[in-house]
Amino acid sequence: MAAHIGRRLYKGAATTAVAALAVAALSASQAPGAAPAPSGGSLEATDTPPSSGTPVTGNSPYYTDLPPLNTPDNAGAAVGTPVTGAGEAGIPATVLAAYKQAERSLAESDPECRLPWQLLAAIGKVESGQARGGRVDANGTTLTPILGPVLNGVGFANISDTDKGAYDGDTVHDRAVGPMQFIPSTWQTWGQDANGDGRKDPNNIYDAALAAGRYLCHGGRDLTVQEDLDKAILGYNHSREYLRTVLSWFEYYKRGTHEVPDGTGVLPVGNGPDSAGSVPGAVPSPSPTPSPTPTPGNPGGGSTPGPSTPPPSTPGDGSGEATPPSVPPRVSGIENDGTGRLTATAGEEFTARATVKVKNTAGEAVARQAVRFTVIGDTDSRFPGGKSSVVLLTGADGTVTSPALRAGEKTGTFTVRATVEGRTLAPVDLVATVTQRVADLLKRTDDTAFTAAPGTAFAERLTVAATCKGVAAPGADVTVTVLTADKQPAEGTGPWFEGTDGAVRTLTLRTGTGGLLELPELQAGDATGSFLLRLTTPGGASLDVELTVEAPVAPSPSPSPSPSSTG
Repeated sequence: MAAHIGRRLYKGAATTAVAALAVAALSASQAPGAAPAPSGGSLEATDTPPSSGTPVTGNSPYYTDLPPLNTPDNAGAAVGTPVTGAGEAGIPATVLAAYKQAERSLAESDPECRLPWQLLAAIGKVESGQARGGRVDANGTTLTPILGPVLNGVGFANISDTDKGAYDGDTVHDRAVGPMQFIPSTWQTWGQDANGDGRKDPNNIYDAALAAGRYLCHGGRDLTVQEDLDKAILGYNHSREYLRTVLSWFEYYKRGTHEVPDGTGVLPVGNGPDSAGSVPGAVPSPSPTPSPTPTPGNPGGGSTPGPSTPPPSTPGDGSGEATPPSVPPRVSGIENDGTGRLTATAGEEFTARATVKVKNTAGEAVARQAVRFTVIGDTDSRFPGGKSSVVLLTGADGTVTSPALRAGEKTGTFTVRATVEGRTLAPVDLVATVTQRVADLLKRTDDTAFTAAPGTAFAERLTVAATCKGVAAPGADVTVTVLTADKQPAEGTGPWFEGTDGAVRTLTLRTGTGGLLELPELQAGDATGSFLLRLTTPGGASLDVELTVEAPVAPSPSPSPSPSSTG
């Protein structure tokens, strides 16, 4: 392991001040389970590997710069605030969005881990300089591959090919890949698809950040506990020097950060994952896709690493390359793209779906841009899988359509919000409406005969079951009307329900759980004869129930005793 390569030196008290907190944390925990470090402070590749298995990066080289002394002091600064403060505190927009998305995902799937996004930022800083200063496309994929040296045992670990070159382009040995520097064998275990494009891509910062987060959290770790935090970092790269460096950046980013445009992040100094480094005996690392483009650790672009001199610090030129890449127009907005009326009946699927379009500053469609659709408001309507939020990529025409929503039981309106991931742009808010369920069939739950005497109440209460397409219909409206035998509205002294203003012969009720509805008590009225109770629904269901009001039969008089005869 070449942990010392290209390390920036600080003089006097500066070195002590910057590293003090990280060193103190390390000393307190002593990183249980870690192998002892040699006198130089790092675990070299020739040492016995840790018993826990091969680290995430295969102990590939990393950037060993330490944070500047003038640490930021704006903890909690929101993304989208002005680009101010120390340059090192600036994190490219898409990279920062990926770290925060990973934190949110782990907060849901593994809340006990308490993963802070600043830890991912610290690892991303030392592994790739935040994806080479944010040189990623709109989807978060690096513009060019970030590959560590060939792990052939010459100056580094010896790891034979495990992926047939699928990730690193090398069919003989493995190489660490992407902005979070996963070796292929580790990626095959921990790889994630965080941006919903159907691929687990170690070169994509969203996928790599979530994979790193899941790895750091595994084994029931609580990253607020120093011992667990140390073990997690050492499992990423088994070096005490690495641990101190990551902890230094972790503390630095916790003090505050700000968002900077993609491609303008400050790059570390010295040899990083893109070069073979200066380890004696090391050989240049062949790339599966040779390119003359210089890398952060190799300003000349050739096979021999150049001197460790800082890249230009001209504003807007954070790539550290001799020829800055052309920057495509920035994403500038998101707009509704013909979304139909978002309306559904409770419990059913919305027939229309939210459709939006993303454009750049040139007014052109932006393909493969991550868009988040979120359900907002007091509703139980959800996307497939019970999700209230999903992330999808725009197509070649810049548009993307959300999955179909399924309406819950709560009626009323709510909002479907579409936002561009990693951008502070005005969202598209679409109003969705859930209407109550409509029953298409009503059936009685029994066959009781309804008979009552004038001036009394019917002893039984009518109960019906409402269904819609064969499924119970809770929350469905049912209108009840009292009719005469010839199906005319009953008036005067016919049967009636008790209302707030007296007798009521028409009322609307709503079914409850299981689509069941029990009618209130029905008064017989004073008139005798036959009547009908008609129940109807907006869905076309109809049910007539016969009512009979008749006077009770008078008892037969007892026969008078016969006069006794006298003789």
